[in-house]
Amino acid sequence: MVARAKLRSSPQKDRLRNRRASWSVAAATCYAGYAGCHCFAAEMANRAIPENSPRVRGIDEGLRRRGEGGLDARDARDARDVDAAVASDSTSSASGYRSCLRALSFLGVHRACGFLTARRRSRQDRDGNLSSLRASELAGEAMLESCPPPVLYKQRWVQLAFLALLALLSDLVCFSVAATPATWTKVFGQDPATLIDIFLFTNVFACFIEPFIIRTFGLRIPIVAAAVLMAVGCWLRSGLPFSGDELPGYGTVVAGTMLVAVAQPFFQCTPPLLSATWFAPDERAMSTAVAINFNQVGIAAAFIAGGAMGGSEAGLKTYFVAITLLSTVVAAASLIFFQERPPTPPSASELEKLLAEKSEKSGALKAEVEGSKEASKAKPEDSFPKEAWRLITTPGFLPPLAAFVTSIAVTNVVGAFMDLKLQRAGFTDAMEVDMAGAGFEVAIVIGGIILGGLVDRNKEYKSVTMWCIAATLVGVLLLGIESLPRSAALVALLAIGSFAGPVQPINAELAVEVTYPCDENAIEAVQQLCGNLVSALLVPVCEWAAELKFSLPGSDGYLRGDTLLLLGILVVACTSSIPQATKETNPLIVC
Repeated sequence: MVARAKLRSSPQKDRLRNRRASWSVAAATCYAGYAGCHCFAAEMANRAIPENSPRVRGIDEGLRRRGEGGLDARDARDARDVDAAVASDSTSSASGYRSCLRALSFLGVHRACGFLTARRRSRQDRDGNLSSLRASELAGEAMLESCPPPVLYKQRWVQLAFLALLALLSDLVCFSVAATPATWTKVFGQDPATLIDIFLFTNVFACFIEPFIIRTFGLRIPIVAAAVLMAVGCWLRSGLPFSGDELPGYGTVVAGTMLVAVAQPFFQCTPPLLSATWFAPDERAMSTAVAINFNQVGIAAAFIAGGAMGGSEAGLKTYFVAITLLSTVVAAASLIFFQERPPTPPSASELEKLLAEKSEKSGALKAEVEGSKEASKAKPEDSFPKEAWRLITTPGFLPPLAAFVTSIAVTNVVGAFMDLKLQRAGFTDAMEVDMAGAGFEVAIVIGGIILGGLVDRNKEYKSVTMWCIAATLVGVLLLGIESLPRSAALVALLAIGSFAGPVQPINAELAVEVTYPCDENAIEAVQQLCGNLVSALLVPVCEWAAELKFSLPGSDGYLRGDTLLLLGILVVACTSSIPQATKETNPLIVC
């Protein structure tokens, strides 16, 4: 009773006494383990124990459970089994051997292993940072070994050249008679605008089937087949070369034009897919700009070559034959040199897509890709309208689509009414108007290459788009003023081409980035389809609005209704919220 009273009255001494006892037990345990190990080793050196004996099984079982804590009921039961096995062993000759074995089983193994485990954990904690760094380095090295660094092949420029030439030829065919309306009307008795309308509407319907064909057959087969189809259409338009000065009938020419219109979406909708398949991330905007805008060079060539060669029916025949021979040569060359994809992907994102295709989007990769965006759940059997609706409802897709449609609508409307505006500014010679129109189309291509390369370096899709739309707005305003001098009107026209044209490829790449990993070809098909539809609807509206005049306050000049309509569209596009292509908008964006 006195001892208990002293214990209760001295809690500090009690804690010290318990701590000393704990250290004493630990020291005794370590010594027992050390002695047991030496005793057991000495005994086993003189005596072999059968491998399948009960004692070995008991020791193995004790070793297996050495990390589960101290001695419990199961350990006690194992200890009794080992004692029984030792006692029943007729070859055992000394009780010291049993003592050593017991010490090894209970104290030596459990306590010594626990002591070594604690030291090992302490050492791991002390070297934790170094170990983590080394582990990350090993993981990075393993990843690099399994994923070779991207390689860029010179063949990518050949691929881009073919796609650009095919786009050039398709629009050269579309606008081949735009510069020679009088000759066309004299030969066929038809309005040349009707032929262009047939081409555009056929192009719109072909956009519905193009994504399915590209997704089913890849890149090479559809583009080469479209090139051959365009060559066949050109042969129908021109007839047999050197067979006379007469053109085929109007129905045959229309049929050939429709074949070229069916082939054109395969050249206009595939530039983002070609860029992602062949080009590095810092080259994609530039390559897309070249492929998308090179059709403007075809329009410029139509104005220059058509105006120079299409003054008579014989000249129009020669003009069509030249287009036919050029399209045949390009189609034959594409059959030989155009390839499907490079031997190795040019970027990590393209590698991820290839792995997804090979594994059919199964397992963890499928969960990661499908869990990122709803749009990534597209199935190969989905129709184009369903896929287009999925893209439209994808967050971040509508602003780039609006900018793309604004760009293509403004350039088409300005091109349609360019001759009237230049004539009002004092351009009376037809050749001057044609050269100015060619300069407008070339400015679109050059601006796309320069600003596309700029975006490749800084990735500032939003800011570059805003500045381009703002500069286009100023150019449209200046070109719409009736009393503008000739030089100022020409500068305004070239400024519109230089800044409005690049908006298309820049926002095509932006749409691909913010909707990754959606199909690049389907994205461009949706953008081209919407742009052509809006342009087709906007041209007659602007034609009606051009008859309306609005005086400028404080001056004698005035603006027409078509200019005000374009200005309103540009203001709406400039104030729209275009997202940045960053990992905040899409966590799956990779280089």
